[in-house]
Amino acid sequence: MDNIHYLRKKTINKCIEIEKGKVHIESKLTVDRIQDLIFASDFTSHAHYTSIYTRRETLECFAKKGAGITLAILDNKTIVGFSVLDYPNVKERWAKLGEGIMMEIKAVEVLRGFRNHGIARQLLFPLFRDPELEKKIVYLTAYSWTWDLDYSGLSVQSYRNMLINLYAGFGLIEYLTNEPNICLKPENIFMAQVGKNVPQEIRETFKWMRFGVSF
Repeated sequence: MDNIHYLRKKTINKCIEIEKGKVHIESKLTVDRIQDLIFASDFTSHAHYTSIYTRRETLECFAKKGAGITLAILDNKTIVGFSVLDYPNVKERWAKLGEGIMMEIKAVEVLRGFRNHGIARQLLFPLFRDPELEKKIVYLTAYSWTWDLDYSGLSVQSYRNMLINLYAGFGLIEYLTNEPNICLKPENIFMAQVGKNVPQEIRETFKWMRFGVSF
C-alpha cells in the first residue's frame, strides 16, 4: 500500500449553519480545491497566541504529499478551520517505529469567532473514518504554550481537560512519555490511539519508545 496516499475515499461534506453563515466541512481535498480558497485574515498572531499554520500554501504542501486534511469553509470560500493528519518528520522519535506506522494529528484549529459550534469535532471525524488507521498508531502532542487561554477564558487545567475530552471521543488515550518537549510542562499532553490491527511486537516497541528505549 502507498503510505503517503492512505486516504482515497470520496470527500465527506457537512454543513453547519451559524450566525456568520454556512460552514462546510470538506475532506480529501485536492490542491486545486485548496487553491480556490482563501485563508481568513484573522488567522494571525495575537498577544499571547499564534496560529500553527496561517498560510494556504502550507495546506497545499500537505495535500501534495497525501496528508489527511479537513477544512471548515465559510460560504464556500474562506477557510475558518482545519485539521491535518500526517506522518511524523523522519528525525522525530516517533518515526523510528517504522515507516508508515505512526501518524500525527499535526493541527486542529478553528478561527476564534467560529468556536463553540462543534466545528473542531467535525474537523476530526473525517480523519478517523479510514479503516487503514486500524493498522497504525495515531498520536498527538499538545503543548500548553500553544493554547489560546486568553480567548477561551479557561485555566490551563480546564483547557487541558477540554482537549483530552475532545480527543478521547476518537479513541485516543493519554500515555506517559519522557519526550523532552512534553516533559517541559506538567500540563503538556501526549495521547495516542493504537489500531486494533497493530501487531503486538509494534505495541511493545511503542511502549518502550515512549521512554527513549529502542531495540
